[in-house]
Amino acid sequence: MTAVQPAADSLIQVGRLGAAHGIKGWLWVTSLTDPAANIFGYRPWYLKTREGFRAVKVLEWRDQPKGLVAQLDLCVDRNAAELLRGTEVWVPKEALPDLEEGDYYWSDLIDLEVRTASGQLLGTVHGLMETGANDVIVVRPSTGSLDDRERLIPWLPGQVVTRVDLEARVVTVDWDTEF
Repeated sequence: MTAVQPAADSLIQVGRLGAAHGIKGWLWVTSLTDPAANIFGYRPWYLKTREGFRAVKVLEWRDQPKGLVAQLDLCVDRNAAELLRGTEVWVPKEALPDLEEGDYYWSDLIDLEVRTASGQLLGTVHGLMETGANDVIVVRPSTGSLDDRERLIPWLPGQVVTRVDLEARVVTVDWDTEF
């Protein structure tokens, strides 16, 4: 396995490795894709380590009743698999399918400024959450923001989220600054 240092902005996190499964080096895999098994269709995989990104091959994978498991080329036994517990799985962004107009990968929204329709800076997108009814963007204060409040703003395109400009790195929202 050779250390590879792809540009950080060319990769996207798609999962995380969990505990060892069995004695032959298999690992539980937590997928951030929807549906979860799509993680195995995006290649090559890079594991984010302290030394940087390392390319790895998925030899086999299975959908178990309790989740997904995989065997990687560098895991020959349970001990090797346990050393990878908690490691993030990343793939090149170009491995993902193109999105339709108005759809975004969550990772593309992180760190974008969030402004009201009148131009007031609320902060930056820190993360997104699934709530069941609709997704929510977590907006944390940033330099120059209106105040020091964290806000949870519903991701409702056309209603609350009125514009997303990836080039300008701004999300415009129709949102009362008192919320």
